[in-house]
Amino acid sequence: MTLHAPTDVPTAPLRLAVLQAEATPADVAGNARQAARMVAEAARRGARAAVLPELHLCGYDLPALAGDAACEVRADAAGAVADRRLDALTEAAVRTGTLVLAGAAVRRADGRLVNGLLRFAPSGAVSLGYAKQHLWHADEARLFTAGTGGDGLWEVDGWRLGGAVCYDMSFAAHAGASALCGAHVYVCASAFVAGAERRAAVYMPARALENTVYSVFANAYGGPADRRAGGASALYAPDGSPVAVAGTDRAQVLVGELDPGRITSVRTFLHMLAERREARAGRERERRRTVV
Repeated sequence: MTLHAPTDVPTAPLRLAVLQAEATPADVAGNARQAARMVAEAARRGARAAVLPELHLCGYDLPALAGDAACEVRADAAGAVADRRLDALTEAAVRTGTLVLAGAAVRRADGRLVNGLLRFAPSGAVSLGYAKQHLWHADEARLFTAGTGGDGLWEVDGWRLGGAVCYDMSFAAHAGASALCGAHVYVCASAFVAGAERRAAVYMPARALENTVYSVFANAYGGPADRRAGGASALYAPDGSPVAVAGTDRAQVLVGELDPGRITSVRTFLHMLAERREARAGRERERRRTVV
């Protein structure tokens, strides 16, 4: 794992969009088209990166997903995804020059199904960028295989974005590892049910403050009648204060500007990330001395 110095911050602001959307269960092509329209709107407002909710491309409807392989997309051994149903979203990323992260059920080449984030690059490449590491209780654990780390860090305009999916945010060490690897932004695609999104309003400002990074809560809206998602997507500054917050009652393109100066300013008096980095580097030096 590469540890980046906490003083390594971008030189220019980044406009990032959260695409708070309602997905149609099992309609991968339709959800991709909807996402493409939202990406176009975000780009018109200056966004260079856009994030969609957890499992957006198939909808967070686990019974439907378990019974219909058409809900899945497939990745090859290198993680590349080629699926014509995603063409509208792929083309939107290319046309607007936007990095897009979208939740999807991804069948890996080894047969494992993961709750992942697909990366749609401005080059037109589509790949599995991150697999959820902390699965939510029995239903998700029965259906998916947990990710094991080692992925989920992307760069756009000098900003490094670290990936997470929903329940991952509940584990402080997860965001901490992302920050130690150099992420300036902790991005969490989610599908919190209505009422439960209040937990994210505690976790995500804390993840930002603990690591002196921006954090992004990209939550779904609507969904199956027995599991309606509650929206309230948000972006938080490195001191935990809100930058932008979406409503709870509608789909919305939420755009916020991330200012590198806020990272630098907060880190002048909050040194937790630097101290953790120094401690980890010290432990690694000690380990190397004891290896025969």
